[in-house]
Formats: sequence, C-alpha cells, structure tokens
Amino acid sequence: MSSRIRFATARNVFETFADLRRVAPPPDDEAAPLDYARRLLGSPRPAHAVVFLAYLLPRREAVWWARQCVGAILGPRADDAALRAAEAWVRAPEEENRRAALAIGNAGDQSLATTWLALAAAWSGGSMCAPDVKPMAAPASACAKAANAAIVLAACSGDPLAITRWIVACAEAGIRFADGGEARVIAPRSFDAKTPASRDAPLARSRE
Repeated sequence: MSSRIRFATARNVFETFADLRRVAPPPDDEAAPLDYARRLLGSPRPAHAVVFLAYLLPRREAVWWARQCVGAILGPRADDAALRAAEAWVRAPEEENRRAALAIGNAGDQSLATTWLALAAAWSGGSMCAPDVKPMAAPASACAKAANAAIVLAACSGDPLAITRWIVACAEAGIRFADGGEARVIAPRSFDAKTPASRDAPLARSRE
C-alpha cells in the first residue's frame, strides 16, 4: 500500500500553503503529516483534520476524496451535473473536463456541496476564467479550499447533531486514502447507510 503524501512533515504543508494556518493550527513539532492529521482528528475541532487533509492530498486525490464524502453524506441528492463533472475530471483529468467542471461550477448554486466539488476540479489548474476571458491562474490553494467547502457544506446540510460524526467519518476516510487505501466513507454507526459502496475508484491502488 503506497502513501499518496508528498510532504515529509506536517509543517511542510503549512510552509507550502501559507493561508492554511488561517483555518487550521500549525504544528509545533516535526510531526509526520498523517500523525498530525490524526492529532487534529482527536482534537475538539475535528474539522481541522478535514481542511488539513484537503491541502495535504494532491489535487486530483483531494477532489476524489471530497466526492466520496459528499456522496456518502447526501446519498441520491448528490447525483447532479456538478458531481458528475467533478468525477469525470478525476477519471480523465484533461483540460476539456476541467473546463466543463468550471462552467458548471460557476453557474451553480454556491450553497450546494456539489457546486464546490465541480469548482474543486475546475480550480485544480489552468485558468479560473471562461475561455473568452483573459486567463487568470487558480491560486495554489483554491482546489483544497473548494474540496473542504464541499465536505463541510454536505455535513451541515442535514441533522445538526450528525455534523461532527460525518466530519470525523470523512477525516478518517481521508487519512486512510492518504495512506494508500480507499477513499470510501464509512457512515457513522448511528446512521443507516443509504448508498451502496462507492463506484470503482479510479485512484485505488492495490496492496503491493
């Protein structure tokens, strides 16, 4: 099982993305990234683990993980054009698919988690503007911010008492995925799984 992490320490993530410290506390030691993610998960603010993982994962992986989280939380409600556009880009990360996600994301309702999934894919690189507008490169952290927004909006869209449990479930899935496993989100015990297991994961890696 191969790790998907490209950073040696959690501190390296904060050094690479200066704005991350605005939304998550930086480490005061040289903790390994996943050790720090687990530390955040066990803190009073497990949402810090989710945003840290959104920055930690490579962009394509971050979008796929966020898609799994949104799909697990929302069930059939998540199956819309925006989610499908994000998934299409993950499966084939080509410019045509990125621009399709950009168009859908820009036209979408920004109160919806799936709109932010499309924007996460769209902001993975290239220009944030339409083809007929002067190009403007997406900031380095744009994809991570959108992926985090998608997860948080999905978690907050239902029972308020379930928010933290879904955040924890998504963070646990993100840690497993970053460590080389699958991104499948395991629903909190107090909830019935309303959706089947995720579709075949384009980023899954077999144990070596």
